[in-house]
Amino acid sequence: MDGGTLRKTAAGCAEGLPGSGLEHPFGDDWEVFKVRGKVFMLMTEVPGRPVVILKSEPAEARALCEENANITPGYHMNKKHWITLEGGEAIDAGLVKELVTESYRLVVGHLPKARQPVDPHTYGRRT
Repeated sequence: MDGGTLRKTAAGCAEGLPGSGLEHPFGDDWEVFKVRGKVFMLMTEVPGRPVVILKSEPAEARALCEENANITPGYHMNKKHWITLEGGEAIDAGLVKELVTESYRLVVGHLPKARQPVDPHTYGRRT
């Protein structure tokens, strides 16, 4: 998947998540998706390369970075809790959607229960 398709796929997934909204608090070069005021995805370009930055469980983030050269620790974010995706052969639409949804669930899970737009333990999980 190329970088442009990566960003379109991630944005399309994020836009469909309950309570999700797009903001540009850092200028036009940064697209920031939030749920109930909390960031779950950022998109920008790192020296000409489109990237998607997502929240991830620390152990999962380490494993993803070790297994995939197109996934690195979070750009300008906490390297333990965030990952950066770049376009590449190992990145497909299914993986992007899964990682965007997981990032969203992690953020929703830290919201007060009354503010959670979905149940983070069950939303988007395959049965």
